[in-house]
Amino acid sequence: MSMENGDSSTETRQAPRLNERILSSMSRRTVAAHPWHDLEIGPGAPAVFNVVVEITKGSKVKYELDKKSGLIKVDRVLYSSVVYPHNYGFIPRTICEDSDPIDVLVLMQEPVLPGSFLRARAIGLMPMIDQGEKDDKIIAVCADDPEYRHYNDLNELSPHRLAEIRRFFEDYKKNENKEVAVNEFLPANAAREAIQYSMDLYAQYILQSLRQ
Repeated sequence: MSMENGDSSTETRQAPRLNERILSSMSRRTVAAHPWHDLEIGPGAPAVFNVVVEITKGSKVKYELDKKSGLIKVDRVLYSSVVYPHNYGFIPRTICEDSDPIDVLVLMQEPVLPGSFLRARAIGLMPMIDQGEKDDKIIAVCADDPEYRHYNDLNELSPHRLAEIRRFFEDYKKNENKEVAVNEFLPANAAREAIQYSMDLYAQYILQSLRQ
């Protein structure tokens, strides 16, 4: 490239720096964030809390958390001709008697990608027995969806919406010859109590892990 003073020089480009995170992963072992343990439940829990979405509204694919790696894995494709009626996931830093985090069905306008998290408000509890074991579900609404955020209890929903949710969980395992029983829905205060209980169990679980 010619310059006005008659001297010539070659334009040189500096090599871009490697991202520090990439560089560190090449030089030493690192641990990725785990959505169950590293994501906070939120300061408003048990009323308002974070939910990690595992399954998208309208999906026939059963995704679930891989508890060891923290990744969302494909468990199976549903055997029945049904799809999840709403986004479905779990509350971080909770645990139930089955050693899994507590499950949540989140009512909102749009499907959400698996692995995303959102803020939700508990509006009810769906007591459920899955193959003889307790497997209750929290019914919630997205706290940041303008169409649903004003709901505070199940009795504000249409009877059809509750019937739709019940029917999905009663039917989605029938073609696998697995029995699921859904009992009467319970109000928002029962959901908050269930979440608080799962938070307390998680705290005990962490204490026991630290003592080992």
